[in-house]
Amino acid sequence: MKVSSVSQMRSLDRTAVEQYGIKEELLMENAGQAVYFVIHSRFGVRGKRFVVFSGAGNNGGDGFVIARKLHSNGAAVTLFLMGNKGKYKGAAKLNLDIVSRLSIPILEVSSVGAIKTHVLHAHGIVDSIFGTGLVREVAGVYRDIIDFINQSGRTVFSVDIPSGINGDTGQVMGTAVRADYTVTFGLPKAGNVLYPGFHLCGSQYVTHISFPPQMIDTADLKVEINPFNPLPVRNPDVHKGSVGQVLFIAGASTYFGAPFFSAFSFLKAGGGYCRLAAPASMTPFIADMGAEIVFLPQKETHEGSISLENRADLLELANKMDMVVLGPGLSLNTESAQLIRELVRDIQKPILIDGDGISAVCTDLDVLKTRKHDTVLTPHPGEMSRITGMSVKGIVSDKIKCVQETARRLNAVLVLKGAHSLIGFPDQRVLVNMSGNPGMATAGSGDVLTGTIAAMLGLGLDLKAAVAKGVFIHGLSGDLAAEALGQDGLTARDVLSHLPAAMKMDREGSGSLGRRYCDIQVV
Repeated sequence: MKVSSVSQMRSLDRTAVEQYGIKEELLMENAGQAVYFVIHSRFGVRGKRFVVFSGAGNNGGDGFVIARKLHSNGAAVTLFLMGNKGKYKGAAKLNLDIVSRLSIPILEVSSVGAIKTHVLHAHGIVDSIFGTGLVREVAGVYRDIIDFINQSGRTVFSVDIPSGINGDTGQVMGTAVRADYTVTFGLPKAGNVLYPGFHLCGSQYVTHISFPPQMIDTADLKVEINPFNPLPVRNPDVHKGSVGQVLFIAGASTYFGAPFFSAFSFLKAGGGYCRLAAPASMTPFIADMGAEIVFLPQKETHEGSISLENRADLLELANKMDMVVLGPGLSLNTESAQLIRELVRDIQKPILIDGDGISAVCTDLDVLKTRKHDTVLTPHPGEMSRITGMSVKGIVSDKIKCVQETARRLNAVLVLKGAHSLIGFPDQRVLVNMSGNPGMATAGSGDVLTGTIAAMLGLGLDLKAAVAKGVFIHGLSGDLAAEALGQDGLTARDVLSHLPAAMKMDREGSGSLGRRYCDIQVV
């Protein structure tokens, strides 16, 4: 399912009106009808009391439609105006005029005190205060009312997006409504699927408000929810070399876990032949954890990291592989960093750079820009900060734009790890991955991701599809681990151990997984 920005949705609205003749009044009626349907089907209407908060503009107009439909179907409704009654225009004014003729109390709000009794005696609240166009911090009476809504304990239905959430970034603009249900219009907005906005939306639904399919599935919309694509059928005549040969260049004297988790997760996710080039002194210890890995003990620096002396042999082997993974637990040793930069420049195969490998190439990003073979980067926000020179706060405040620009500039596939990881491509497409949970914020989880992505390539997916599927499977494995063990105390080993179950579920449960992770329910 495609995801739009606020400006793109405004453009879609104009196209619907001007090109297809779908009048603004009809779009608003369809939006209000969809919210009413969710209230009716999930909560009930007849004999219940509702308060509707309507702000200025079209979001408030949607609230007027909802109030009318609730009233006409047996609910007691009180409508609170958060905007100046004389300033409504167009379809919003039309619907205010209609609802004003009904026996619905309409009150203009100047303080939180005026709403308390009504809210506390209501069964449900409709939030149509701001919508997706909010660009400034919520303050004054608006802040007071939103905070009181959140404290009331009543069931909340938000219109398009919870009021207080930035529609493009998902960030909270000072304060925001915590909705139980959100119905968004046309398409999900970025703020509906990015954290923390996603968390505040509750159960989400989308209504296309009669947009024709060609409008909502156009190539001009570059962002979408990571779609469910089936894994290639596993050939019954395979051997270990035909389902992926990957070289991992990883590890240093103080980092035993990262090389193990990255290499072993490749095998647990279905990969065939895994070689791990790690410092010689570490190899026996890692072998105790994963004897199925093929070890290539490497000459070491004085600090116990991989020496530059290994360059020629590593390069020769790397160019025989399907993919090379560089960086997990490599350390920041200057000699090892130089080795990584030279290998990145000269390897003529797809590479995945993670962890300390990202830190190594950040001092010379030109080695990425000039590569003629596929490059994948998997940074967390701190590593993304080193790549871009932006602050972590700046990155988080507009993740999609940052990922789009960086993937294009570096000509690389980029995975910005975190809650709902973003997968960016050089053509500025971005996938929002919906699997995973907060328990996965633990040391080593990102190393499991690198091996999982490499395994997807080995199973026969092209590189872009392999990255998308690898991110999804990694998150699904974390979800299975959390279901079995809980999120608290979840470790990278738990995520790794659930990879076979995640692969099995992916192969057998495509329909249910697609509905669970890859779409927002359409009403």
